Amino acid sequence: MSPRYPRLPAISRLGVKLFAIILVVNVTISAMVFLAVSRSLDSGFIEYLDTTQANRAQTLADGLGDEWGRRGDWQWLRESPDAWQRLVRRQLWPGDGPPPQGIERRLGNPEDFVLHDAEGLPVIGLTPEAPGENGPPTQLRWLPIKHAQQQVGTLGYRPPEQLMARMDRIFLARQQRNLAIIVSALAFASLLLAGSLSWWLGRRTRSMALATRRLTGGDYSIRLPERGRDELSRLAQDFNVLAGTLEASRQARHRWVSDIAHELRTPLAVLRGEIEAMQDGIRRLDQDNLHSLAQEVGQLERLVADLRLLSQSDAGALEVQLAPLDLAEELAERLDEARGWLDDNAIRLETHIRGEAWIRGDNQRLRQLWNNLLDNTCAYTQSPGRLSVSLAVEEGRVRVCWEDSAPGVPETEIPRLTERLYRVEGSRNRASGGSGLGLSIAIALVKAHGGQMTPSPSALGGLCWKLDFPQLDENTPSRRSPHEPIRG
Repeated sequence: MSPRYPRLPAISRLGVKLFAIILVVNVTISAMVFLAVSRSLDSGFIEYLDTTQANRAQTLADGLGDEWGRRGDWQWLRESPDAWQRLVRRQLWPGDGPPPQGIERRLGNPEDFVLHDAEGLPVIGLTPEAPGENGPPTQLRWLPIKHAQQQVGTLGYRPPEQLMARMDRIFLARQQRNLAIIVSALAFASLLLAGSLSWWLGRRTRSMALATRRLTGGDYSIRLPERGRDELSRLAQDFNVLAGTLEASRQARHRWVSDIAHELRTPLAVLRGEIEAMQDGIRRLDQDNLHSLAQEVGQLERLVADLRLLSQSDAGALEVQLAPLDLAEELAERLDEARGWLDDNAIRLETHIRGEAWIRGDNQRLRQLWNNLLDNTCAYTQSPGRLSVSLAVEEGRVRVCWEDSAPGVPETEIPRLTERLYRVEGSRNRASGGSGLGLSIAIALVKAHGGQMTPSPSALGGLCWKLDFPQLDENTPSRRSPHEPIRG
């Protein structure tokens, strides 16, 4: 029965949220821009008109002061209204040709100015609609007309708010309409952007959510499409790597449990058979038969101890007492002790170990490492055979090369030598072989010392194991310091 996974909604909630957020943000920004620009345009335009009208009035006041200096009074303007028209246009629009049209022309209209003499009596110009009680009308703005530091009159002019009320409203209305069209276009573009982006992102996140739920349900075969080079594509790649790792781990775990059951079943079956034979009287209960039972029990104990060591290594709880030691001296000593063992198996030992090679290591764990490598060599090397062990210090590391003679291992099988309970089918699989955990234990011990252990074909015809350990700094004050416990 296939597992059932929770169904995801047809419409991605994340996509809806993204759509709403992007749309609201863009519309809010557009509205704020519209209000700010409209307000700025309104106040800025009125300010521009006010400044322009004030400058023109000051120019006209200066020109009237010069005219009064030449003529001595304002009577000539009272007698000739056309002269007032010509004077205003000449002062505000100097040069040849007619004055410009439009708003600029409206700001220089002679009808928008009024001239009073020094006593405040009207000379010429517009008639105020609402004069004040004691002086000029309140709706006009006034400038003094001076000649030789003497005030000879006053010039009044309408402010832009009065004389341009209708025209500036028309202008501002047109500008605001154009701005509204632009903001509406931006809002529509934001709608399209929010919709497309939320759909695209929601679709990809929806597939990731569905794949994650299938992964948590135990379906490690699920994979995500890897398109593009963005963060979501890298997330999909990482998800696929995780799914592949989990799938490989599950397969390895199943194979691991199956292999352990197989390894335990063989000695247990032997024990049960021999015990039943003794119970039935087929075999006698004597020292020889008890010794055979003890051997099977010892094999079980070694297998359980090996399994416990590997589990501790996987959990990072392997007890390793690291302290400064000379790896060259320690290795040479163990190989000298094993010469008799190797001679009994018709294996000639060759060593190339010179000088000192200081590392931080555990003497007992290193001895266990060398024993596992010796067991592997004696179990699989054909007689007569050769074992060559060399040690060299290079580039801040200590390298041990462990090479034996034929038979070798096919290159396709070399990467699998580090798998637990794995034995090569063929020339190196002899009846005297162990449980298949020796090399896994050796690798775990090397890693506990911060090193690496890699296999490769040997020039002698067998296998070559390269063991790299980090070299201890020569400037260490005391390389013979007491042991310090470290969990590796």
